[in-house]
Amino acid sequence: MTADPLGEALHLLRMSGSFYGRSELTAPWGVTVPPMPGCLWFHVVLAGAVRLESGPSGEAIWLRPGDLALVPRGDGHVLRSEEGVDAPGILQLEREAFGERYELLRHGGGGAATTVICAAVRFDHPVARNLVDSLPHTILMAADAAPDLGWMQSTIRLMDAESRGPRPGGEAVVTRLADVLAIHAIRFWIETDPAARTGWLAALRDPRIGRAIVLIHREPQRPWTVASLASEVAMSRSAFAARFTELTGEPVMQYLTRWRMHVTEGALRDEGVTVGEVAARFGYRSEAAFARAFKRVTGRPPGAVRRTPRPLAGAAALGGGPPPGENRSTAPDPPARAGGSARATAAAASIAALPPGR
Repeated sequence: MTADPLGEALHLLRMSGSFYGRSELTAPWGVTVPPMPGCLWFHVVLAGAVRLESGPSGEAIWLRPGDLALVPRGDGHVLRSEEGVDAPGILQLEREAFGERYELLRHGGGGAATTVICAAVRFDHPVARNLVDSLPHTILMAADAAPDLGWMQSTIRLMDAESRGPRPGGEAVVTRLADVLAIHAIRFWIETDPAARTGWLAALRDPRIGRAIVLIHREPQRPWTVASLASEVAMSRSAFAARFTELTGEPVMQYLTRWRMHVTEGALRDEGVTVGEVAARFGYRSEAAFARAFKRVTGRPPGAVRRTPRPLAGAAALGGGPPPGENRSTAPDPPARAGGSARATAAAASIAALPPGR
């Protein structure tokens, strides 16, 4: 048994459908990135400055060179060189494709230059989805907020070099670097933000409840009961049940059922197994009993999952975009950073179809 349930959750942040783009922008410029449910947006400012308007309140924050920002939940956001600049939808702008997963966007009015690398990724594992749901709308690792993270700036410089033009293997290098930086940004938030000490993340940190959650995640097919899980973590049944509900917000058996349905959903979609096979694997006495539980948790019958193709991301999920192209330009000096908030996100994003898998 691992002594680090939170570390195990981070280990399961296996990203798929990675896409990245380099955006070369010249003031005045603006871009609107539409909502992309199920995707995490990742942005690194290489040069210049970006005004981000994001979150429910549309809070505006400036990002500067070396800043790394995440939009973990795929929320829509607006990016501009300065307040009030027109921001067309990203799919209305011409982009130059260099591969299935890499595009270059050149856009703007010819003034001061800003360069951004951005990536869109999808998390498929149920643990990853739980973790992403626990994250804030935006996360920022500011270059001047983490001076001990010199490796981060070195990694960003490597991404910059690899993204300047198509090179053999460059696409694979950048997508893997993006994975590493995204996971480190999430870990940075978990380690530094008090909000990470509540809810499901707090449950993972608890020595006993965290162990119980890992047992459920690792062996969902076992015939767990409240008593058997409590025994595994050396707690009384009543104390375990109360503590689990207090930290996670739901009773342990409800969590177990929901987790099983997440796992079976992936098996039905990705492994090609039948509903009967999945029902037997998880100990249901009949296919009908499993189907009732599955629909109660997910809102649809298990057969519908088997008939549904894996979701796409990027332009495919948004209904496509214009053919690749180019719109070059170069303008006012970017404003100074406004404050040192530890929560933000920014990007000038180019979107392409993200085929599932890497």
